[in-house]
Amino acid sequence: MGDRVWFKRFRFKPIGFKPLGFNRRLLIALVSTGLLSVFAIPAGAAQDEETNVQNLPPVEVTAPPRSTARRTASSRPVAHIGAPSSASPKTRLYVYPTAPGTGRGLDVDKVPSAINAVDASQIKRTGSLNITDALRDNIAGVNISEVTGNPFQPDVEFRGFVASPVTGTPQGLAVYQNGVRINEAFSDAVNWDLIPTAAIRSVTLVTNNPAFGLNALGGAINLQMKDGFTYQGAELDLMGGSFGRIQGSAQWGKTVDKNYGVYAALEGLHDNGFRNFSQSDVRRFYGDVGYKAGDSEFHANMGVAKNDFGANATVPAELLDKYWGATYTTPQTTSNRVGYLNLTGKVDATPTWTLEGTAHVRRYEQKLVDGNPTDAQECTDPGLAGLLCFGDGATPANGVNGLPLANPFASGTILGEIDRSSIRSTTFGVSGQATNTDQLFGHDNRFVMGATYDASVTRYNATAEIGTIGESYVVSGGGLFLGPTGVPDTVAGPVSLRTVNQYNGLYAMDTFNITDAFAVTGGGRFNVARITLEDQLGTDLNGDHTFTRFNPVIGGTYKITPELTAYAGYSEANRVPTPLELGCSDPARPCLIAAFLVSDPPLKQVVSKTVEAGLRGSRELNIGTLGWKIGGFRATNCDDIVAVPAVGRTGFGYFSNVGRTRRQGLEAEVNIKSPTLQFQASYAFVDARYLDAFALGSESSFRDTVTETIQVLPGNQLPAIPRHRVKVGIDYAVTDVWKVGGNALFVSSQYLVGDESNQYTKLPSYTVFNLHTSYQVTKNVQLYGKIDNIFDRRYATYGQFFDREAVPNFTNGGAEFTDPRSLSPARPRAFYAGMRVTF
Repeated sequence: MGDRVWFKRFRFKPIGFKPLGFNRRLLIALVSTGLLSVFAIPAGAAQDEETNVQNLPPVEVTAPPRSTARRTASSRPVAHIGAPSSASPKTRLYVYPTAPGTGRGLDVDKVPSAINAVDASQIKRTGSLNITDALRDNIAGVNISEVTGNPFQPDVEFRGFVASPVTGTPQGLAVYQNGVRINEAFSDAVNWDLIPTAAIRSVTLVTNNPAFGLNALGGAINLQMKDGFTYQGAELDLMGGSFGRIQGSAQWGKTVDKNYGVYAALEGLHDNGFRNFSQSDVRRFYGDVGYKAGDSEFHANMGVAKNDFGANATVPAELLDKYWGATYTTPQTTSNRVGYLNLTGKVDATPTWTLEGTAHVRRYEQKLVDGNPTDAQECTDPGLAGLLCFGDGATPANGVNGLPLANPFASGTILGEIDRSSIRSTTFGVSGQATNTDQLFGHDNRFVMGATYDASVTRYNATAEIGTIGESYVVSGGGLFLGPTGVPDTVAGPVSLRTVNQYNGLYAMDTFNITDAFAVTGGGRFNVARITLEDQLGTDLNGDHTFTRFNPVIGGTYKITPELTAYAGYSEANRVPTPLELGCSDPARPCLIAAFLVSDPPLKQVVSKTVEAGLRGSRELNIGTLGWKIGGFRATNCDDIVAVPAVGRTGFGYFSNVGRTRRQGLEAEVNIKSPTLQFQASYAFVDARYLDAFALGSESSFRDTVTETIQVLPGNQLPAIPRHRVKVGIDYAVTDVWKVGGNALFVSSQYLVGDESNQYTKLPSYTVFNLHTSYQVTKNVQLYGKIDNIFDRRYATYGQFFDREAVPNFTNGGAEFTDPRSLSPARPRAFYAGMRVTF
């Protein structure tokens, strides 16, 4: 892409209103940090499960018949996820996942880390098919940046760690769906657009836990999906609005003969976007077939998606000043395809042993078409007249046949380049997990152990076509394809690479109750990763890399009072370099990310060491149930990996270890729930800094003119990480059928990518206000609407520097750009309205 980005409310759902003609109520007992709260909610059609004030996914807890008891501890409760709604009422105990499996979690009072979770009703209230919107609105430390310029492919940043769809972004969050890691094999990227949002039952953001394996430096986002046992009924949701938005979703779930559950969800969306060439088309399907008999439960679920996006780049600030919907050097398109099949099984082998396993296969394909400036140019050496040169006027540019390229363009033509790349990955994996709840020395104890194996084969191909750039910044291909050029070869030609990833993990965790109030947790995970690179056009890219690491965890919780719990913990996590990073780490031979790779020296794996502590609790007040939490964290990365730009060569760069970095901060949240009012307010502070000095290539105007680098010093802040985030949301039931609400989001200023030395002016802070309302026409029909960015604030969520000399500023008579910033503009004010029908 022209300005290549390569390196990177909580709103009220009535719980006390009566749908018209509906009197039956379902009492749900909720436990939050030890406090039992009872809410009455209508048992209508297609009901999503409600959660407590800490937003935790529910797990049914029942005592087994005494006749099955085989140990003194066998009369203790046994957890079952998603019991049929037809089952007799049971007490619900809210637990938290501490391992990738879907089996028994841990009572929240015993979790030695922060609690972050979002349920299906909170996702629905956003009115969005982006799960990232619900994460942004409901989790204090989450920030969203539209780095790609498209709202359906955002960067999710939490505590200074990122899960991004941008190939080449150093990733720091692991993402799981039904216990299966969905970070893509080639670059660990996370394609949020492929996740079926309507089918999500709950999302938990787990911190301070190495059991989630590679990439969980800042935590793991764990998505549990709906099935026919946890969702019954049918729902149709249609919405339309600004910028040509038309979206719809349908879901249906049913329990058959108490033993079988069937669920399906279908989603579709078209959006023209507010920027030129920024249309989006999303098509997703998810289905699950489950079988349950006694203490055994088995599921087969599958999903497919076919999505297409435009406008995946930042834009020079001077162009945005002229027109907020501007783009820079198009075409810029992304096509994502995925298909997957997961098999899961869970058996309560005894009253205190739960065994579970998964097997999955996933096929992922991505195609990128990216218009860019180019280093190809008219040769100025008299001896090379009539030829194209690359990088300077005296080095002939070669074609794919290795021969110099003739110059078919008129003198003075502004040349560009269309880079095309494709990724095709097939992943297979299996995992097993066992959980035991036998008492130990007469004390309650929970022990979990598991093993995982994942193998991925990826085919990566890239080509570069020379063309011309018009005054609309559209790159038109000229039919000339670049081959390797220069000595040593400057990578500009085709690449064909086969990579094989093999990831193995073995983990064990134990939580021991020293007293009823005091519990300690300890354990760890051993990771082995082998990455093989096989060059399909030669031998330059060949490589075989193996990384091993044991990551420990230890922590404890103490219930100070029935309404107040303290926690503290320490853990370590690692991420290994991706095949992309391993193929591009030589400063002398930069790559066009993510189009071309070269043979490079190996990188070290990143190791993160995290400590966190805090308090959480809840209390019944006259106005409702009050929940609150406050905690602090510090994570230190060793051998952190960053993407370094090659100055003067748009889109080129390399990956490098830069020593230690540190992310530390504070998160606080308070919320109130009552039948008529729901309120949430949160604040997060994130301080992210470099701890070691190093020189870094940059397009910053403060760079050294000789070395073209900036000097990063210990204490400099990491760019693209705002220090302050404030979120406030309120929902009020005006009547039993009419509800109104709104939320506000404040994000403080941040340094631009490329300003790691902190010398340039920051990207300004922004505050956004949104409103929403709904009206229950009948018990089965709801009308709703929302206004996003009600004050039409113009702001950018991300910024970086770009090569001002690469292409003229056609909006200013062809003069050179003077502002070095390139920004990701946020969506202007938008109106949406929809209808939701349940059956």
